Amino acid sequence: MKHEFPEFHLARVAVIGDLMLDRFYFGKASRISPEAPVPVVNVQRLEDVPGGAANVAMNIASLGAAANLTGITGQDDAAAVLKQRLHSVGVNCLFHEAEDALTIIKSRVVSSHQQLLRLDFEERFSPAVASGMQQLAEQVMQQAQVIVLSDYNKGSLTDPQFWIEQAKTHQLPVLVDPKGSDFNKYRGADLITPNMSEFEAVVGPVDSESDLISKAQTLIKQLDIKAILITRSEQGMTLIRADKPEFHLPAIAKEVADVTGAGDTVISTLAAALATGADLECAVTLANVAASIVVSKLGTSTVSGPELKTEFERHQGMHNTDHSIAGAVTIEQLKIAVEQAKQRGEKIVFTNGCFDILHAGHVTYLQQARKQGDRLVVAINTDKSVTKLKGKGRPINTAERRLTVLAGLADVDWVTCFPGDTPEELLRLIQPDVLVKGGDYDKKGVVGWEIVEAYGGEVYVMGLVENCSTTAIVNKINEQN
Repeated sequence: MKHEFPEFHLARVAVIGDLMLDRFYFGKASRISPEAPVPVVNVQRLEDVPGGAANVAMNIASLGAAANLTGITGQDDAAAVLKQRLHSVGVNCLFHEAEDALTIIKSRVVSSHQQLLRLDFEERFSPAVASGMQQLAEQVMQQAQVIVLSDYNKGSLTDPQFWIEQAKTHQLPVLVDPKGSDFNKYRGADLITPNMSEFEAVVGPVDSESDLISKAQTLIKQLDIKAILITRSEQGMTLIRADKPEFHLPAIAKEVADVTGAGDTVISTLAAALATGADLECAVTLANVAASIVVSKLGTSTVSGPELKTEFERHQGMHNTDHSIAGAVTIEQLKIAVEQAKQRGEKIVFTNGCFDILHAGHVTYLQQARKQGDRLVVAINTDKSVTKLKGKGRPINTAERRLTVLAGLADVDWVTCFPGDTPEELLRLIQPDVLVKGGDYDKKGVVGWEIVEAYGGEVYVMGLVENCSTTAIVNKINEQN
């Protein structure tokens, strides 16, 4: 079953949290200062962008949804700029403009797409100032379908329980982007979205997938919440719920330019999707796609509705199941994904190899392998193993790059890197239905064939495209040099 793209124009979300103005100074750094060993940046352009909770609201508006936004600002020029930028995209601003506070500003100096320096102008808001914001609660929640608490630990959400209780009074779900090492203040929320470091700061170090799931389930019970979505950088994101199996989405392979605001994009997409009536797994899938788009942009950025729809439909077109995103996974993540696929009655196909320089022979072979079942798992050798098998100078591409390239192929569902020289332990662990290998030998020449047949699996040997191999390509390049 494919997920339908939500009608974001029907969504109405209230965002409550820490407001800030992200200020970017763009210029060229072509010399070192004579005063100190630091670069001199000739500033050519200044750009002000709403940040923090304001960026969450910007993301919601960019998707085409309606957003009410409240937080604390000073009565200063930065607040005026922030409000103007937000009004320009249709965000309804309900600010508590405190007399004795200053709007938070985070200034960044950028040259040649690299951030050189950040200057923070901020002072934590006092509980007294934060209580003044609570007078806006009724206005904020009018017509909202979902509430977002965007906590940057700047003092606006000194008392999250007030807002959670207000949301419950209005029968509205609450999503929280948390901060700090004490999540008890978010008790009773519907979903929290910590990143991995934030999660470990609360539950302690996580040493395996099963440990992560166990600790998340314990936290769900302790906090009386419904779900936790843990964002895990290059390992994607994992949704844990009290009453359902874990739902993992691998990271979508993209060149990362800047991770600024990625968490804002995740929670804003989740909230807007849920406000349209989308189910949680669909909303998480959309958030994963949106995050992959925004990290490829420089600075505090948003994702537009059409932009997200194009990328979402491209990935939906690659696969016809609920777990619609292919990607690179750890062996533990692969085990969970394969178990869930088998529970859905899907047939698992497995192949392995170095896949150093991907060529036409590889692509044809993988297309043929995929036709043997519903899911294709590709396992690659480590760099050390490739060197041992192929000799000095190999691999040409590191394991990380090989994983990225394979993850981008439509026929590949999951790709992982196995330790050692053979995939035998991996075969025992996930027990695929079909083991496929390319070559001109019989099945007894396939490493692991006896393991697969012992539990009732099948082994296929497929022919290779003639005159097409990585070694031949490398030799040809060397000859031309």
